[in-house]
Amino acid sequence: MAAADEMILILDFGSQYTQLIARRVREENIYCEIVPFNADLAPYSKRNVKGYILSGGPASVKEPGSPRLEKSFFQTDKPVLGICYGLQLIADTFGGELVRSETREYGQSQINLGGNSPLFKNVEKSSRVWMSHGDSIKRLPSGFTAIASTATLPIAAAESKDGKIFGLQFHPEVMHTVHGKQILHNFLFDICGCKGNWTTESFIESTVRDLRQKVGNGKVVLAISGGVDSSVCALLLKKAIGDNLYAIFVNNGVLRKNEFTDVQMMLSSLGIHLIAVDASRRFLSQLAGVEDPERKRKIIGNLFIDIFEEEAHKIGGVEYLAQGTLYPDVIESVSFKGPSATIKSHHNVGGLKERMHLKLVEPLRELFKDEVRRLGRQLGLEEKFVGRHPFPGPGLAVRIIGEVTEERLAVLREADAVFIEELHKNDLYDKIWQAFVVLLPVKSVGVMGDERTYENVIALRAVTSTDGMTADWAKIPHEVLAQISSRIINEVKGVNRVTYDISSKPPATIEWE
Repeated sequence: MAAADEMILILDFGSQYTQLIARRVREENIYCEIVPFNADLAPYSKRNVKGYILSGGPASVKEPGSPRLEKSFFQTDKPVLGICYGLQLIADTFGGELVRSETREYGQSQINLGGNSPLFKNVEKSSRVWMSHGDSIKRLPSGFTAIASTATLPIAAAESKDGKIFGLQFHPEVMHTVHGKQILHNFLFDICGCKGNWTTESFIESTVRDLRQKVGNGKVVLAISGGVDSSVCALLLKKAIGDNLYAIFVNNGVLRKNEFTDVQMMLSSLGIHLIAVDASRRFLSQLAGVEDPERKRKIIGNLFIDIFEEEAHKIGGVEYLAQGTLYPDVIESVSFKGPSATIKSHHNVGGLKERMHLKLVEPLRELFKDEVRRLGRQLGLEEKFVGRHPFPGPGLAVRIIGEVTEERLAVLREADAVFIEELHKNDLYDKIWQAFVVLLPVKSVGVMGDERTYENVIALRAVTSTDGMTADWAKIPHEVLAQISSRIINEVKGVNRVTYDISSKPPATIEWE
């Protein structure tokens, strides 16, 4: 990821909102990175870090072994903003007194401002905020003063008397905090002195420059699917290295209806070297009898690596592997940038790096999906690419609960095609983040004509989201759902019942497997 001239560094203490903090910073056109609270910050000494934000976290500062920072960290001329756990850690580090609450305060609260802190410029004297904490500060350390309170919390915000360290007991990054955006704006611009010059134009310029410097005349292979991530990645690489980019599109046997041919036609407009490989039989033979979702993912990922390796060897002289990896992919795949749990493995071709000793190129690694869409539009990518819903690498294999067979794939493909067609027809597709059909491992009794049926049940899944980190189920009008259900049951042989998934993320994930 090409870094901007200025940046904010976010230290992650395990908060569920850490990525949301990053999003809010980037919405101000300021580049930021998330690092674990215990990361070695020496590499950032040569970067133009304008300030630090300490995230919240589930731990108690009073617990043995809780995440800590050395006091020397605060001996910097850079401003620091501690949020929730971050504020408690600041208070404890400097000798304040904390008290463990009997019950965790979670939900809306009303703060009242005191004094004239620059952190609260243009913020109403009394406003709603979102609290989520177990500890609270009973006494501030010497050199700090309280700048906000609530009816039950004397110290809801504080700052150091030298104007360098600030802390909030509430979360400014969530929408429930009415003036949260303004508070962060004040910290970033008035306190840290940021200019807000991280734009799509500057990102393209710096990324293309860095790609040219890194790759030179080397050949690069890219796994491409026709989705926005890999397509934007392809355009950036093409802009940087021209014909030394080779994009490989593999039919893994679990693509949607007509997708292998449709995507090839779409990609032809990008003017890149495209190599299309139909390996559907190889994938389906290895998936036979497999029901566990993680095994499906591993089988598809490993076989993809085999095929990709074969094609790269045919090209010859390949030095680099490019991936359209995004920030949420990285966050969900590993315990990344702080004490956060692995959700599920993400399909990528990273294994090629070790197998073929390729150097990895991931120009989108620190971007969220909506940032990639904006980037694509700036690069002139057609809306048919930019607006495509995300599609997982393991494809329909993780939308069939249980064994993947030709028969079950045929049912799922037809039902999914009807669903997506109706969303387009009713002008809903672009209002939805992701929509798809899941084939369930159950059958139900039905009546078609005068005959009893015992056939498949499918679930429709549609969600709204900004970046895929959180999502809500889409409120599709009932009459549209009725039309979708009627068409699927009447047109797709083998289905006699349609359900609609109304789970949000969290607690559910977007995909079922």
